[in-house]
Amino acid sequence: MTRGARAALVLGSGIGGFVDGIVIHQLLGWHHMLSGWYPDDPHRNMVGDGLFHLLCLVLVLTGVALLNRAGEVAGRTLWGGVLAGWGVFNLVEGVVDHLVLGVHHVRSGPHELAYDLGFLVFGAVLVVAGRLVARERVVR
Repeated sequence: MTRGARAALVLGSGIGGFVDGIVIHQLLGWHHMLSGWYPDDPHRNMVGDGLFHLLCLVLVLTGVALLNRAGEVAGRTLWGGVLAGWGVFNLVEGVVDHLVLGVHHVRSGPHELAYDLGFLVFGAVLVVAGRLVARERVVR
């Protein structure tokens, strides 16, 4: 994997985290970062979400710095890496936070496992799509 592709993967992980935090935590209100551990403590959940967003910001800034350091990166490599990075975020966050630690679920309730598994499937699809987008086309 090239330096530019690694940079795009880090950038995509941060963007994926922001999409998760903004859409699922804030707009849909399905869960907060620590809602599985502290369901009745809005202050802890707000702080947890804030720390999560801070981590996402660090990933995005690190990805941009790495991308800058790598030099010019082809658009396909960049956008493929961003998609794959978002997928990696979903897979890691979904397995660790949803399934292993139980920090929260995508959507608590009678179908929470289905939502968690759907989140993982979507992450895997993003990784595959990113790899396909980043593949170099051979012109003959």
